[in-house]
Amino acid sequence: MAVAGHVAVKLWEMYMIRGRDPSCRAPLPPGTMGLPFIGETLQLLLQRRKFLRMKRQKYGYIYRTHLFGNPTVRVLGADNVRQILLGEHKLVAVQWPASVRTILGSDTLSNVHGSQHKNKKKAIMRAFSRDALEHYIPVIQEEVRSAVGEWLEKDSGVLVYPEMKRLMFRIAMRILLGFDPDQIKTDEHQLVEAFEEMIKNLFSLPIDVPFSGLYRGLKARNFIHSKIEENIQKKIDNDKEVKYRDALQQLIDSSRKSEEPFNMQAIKESATELLFGGHETTASSATSLVMFLGLNPDVVSKLRQELHEKEDQGVDLHGQNVNIEVLEQLKYTGCVIKETLRINPPVPGGFRVALKTFELNGYQIPKGWNVIYSICDTHDVAEVFPNKEEFHPERFMAKASEDSSRFNYIPFGGGSRMCVGKEFAKVLLKIFLVELSLRCDWTLSNGPPTMKTGPTVYPVDNLPTKFSRYGRS
Repeated sequence: MAVAGHVAVKLWEMYMIRGRDPSCRAPLPPGTMGLPFIGETLQLLLQRRKFLRMKRQKYGYIYRTHLFGNPTVRVLGADNVRQILLGEHKLVAVQWPASVRTILGSDTLSNVHGSQHKNKKKAIMRAFSRDALEHYIPVIQEEVRSAVGEWLEKDSGVLVYPEMKRLMFRIAMRILLGFDPDQIKTDEHQLVEAFEEMIKNLFSLPIDVPFSGLYRGLKARNFIHSKIEENIQKKIDNDKEVKYRDALQQLIDSSRKSEEPFNMQAIKESATELLFGGHETTASSATSLVMFLGLNPDVVSKLRQELHEKEDQGVDLHGQNVNIEVLEQLKYTGCVIKETLRINPPVPGGFRVALKTFELNGYQIPKGWNVIYSICDTHDVAEVFPNKEEFHPERFMAKASEDSSRFNYIPFGGGSRMCVGKEFAKVLLKIFLVELSLRCDWTLSNGPPTMKTGPTVYPVDNLPTKFSRYGRS
């Protein structure tokens, strides 16, 4: 039986290697294709970082594998990733695994191309303009202040990661989709649970049968869509002038201006993607901030020093006079965020498909094969960051360091597909750090946690933490 299985795997390997383009002299990248049809998907889903580290150590910066139903080349390192990110529309095009496309939908920003992508991106970017971000600050402050207040009241401590997901979910619901606070209170528990289920099954085998990962993900997605559709209908029925138009309203406006009929399904898919991108990644990053600062009290001291200096200049960092300009002046605070995203980028990489056969660093990437560019591995191998294992925000203080890190440092991706919510995330995380640092001391109950990816980076133990009040001496 074992011999038959071994033969099947070898035949599968030979079959997949025949997929190389004979018109290109360059060889396929080294690697293995795993089990027939399943490939190495299960190993990736079960082992995540351990699997990727083993592959990198064995095969280097470019290797082949078979994931989520497709032959795949995984790419890391600044020079290699640069060619992929700048090769959009020429060498590669965005293409997420079939399960992601099925659950999130074909009309999302991450899945559309050409003029459709350009128009959708333009509509969403209006919701992340400087004026719009200015308008969001009081809402973010209110939600963060409320959450931190609750954590301080819990003598037994809190599980930071689930709490952070709830906090960031509320903020995204209010700011990006325009849900009112009372409505969020009513639906929050069910919506958070549905999102958990959807996200857990985003990367699964593309088999839609009862109780499969894809089936469970779609069921959760449908519930989320039903709630979002209620809110879209409210916006259409009560289309009155407001101080700002949130991202969902911008998508509705853009849809109305197009020559195509109003597409409710497309709006729901885009709103779900916004909610995913707007809370899952920021929850991951905010959790990592609590972790790294809890492990590095000297960084907390320097961070507070910057905040106290700003307060001594007459800026009430808890009050109404906090704006984008004030937040931009918090340079060290920004470096703490950058260093956190360097070590723990919330999204580990991005998916592309080869539009034609091309060469990359001596290897051929055949037309039609998937290409995954790795963010986390590219950060890990970047030589521009000395002492990479250390949490050292000062490394980003020098402008020269920032310039030299292009494509060595890509937490938000790059090229035409760079994260549209990049500036929103920076504002949100800075406000969170200000509130946390000026109001709390905290201790990680279990010390440094084991980190896992699924699909964003998170601590396996949910980061149990004890918060207490901080008073400036």
